[in-house]
Amino acid sequence: MARSLPKAITITDAAAERVKALMSKATDDMVGLRIGVKARGCSGLSYDVQYAKEKMKFDEVVEDKGVTVLIDPAAVMFLIGSEMDYVDDKFQTGFVFKNPNEKGRCGCGESFHV
Repeated sequence: MARSLPKAITITDAAAERVKALMSKATDDMVGLRIGVKARGCSGLSYDVQYAKEKMKFDEVVEDKGVTVLIDPAAVMFLIGSEMDYVDDKFQTGFVFKNPNEKGRCGCGESFHV
């Protein structure tokens, strides 16, 4: 009997609701959101969230709470075990990632390193 693998990331209720809201406003047919990392910022990497028109060949697919999140294959090793959340308060609004792989962040919180 094959054992199912754990999801690459977990999605909070707040993040799922925000993904649903974004998907309902998308102008084209989208399959979900794609998460990646880009070389940027003073710590080296930053999270990148975009609409996904289609699933790419090696995307990691996370389906949870009624939403689909695709993870760019080049980002999986940086994101494995992370939690995707959505915060809307007086200091910030947006997706935030609680990532156990992070070894540090820059002072502004825009980038991280592993």
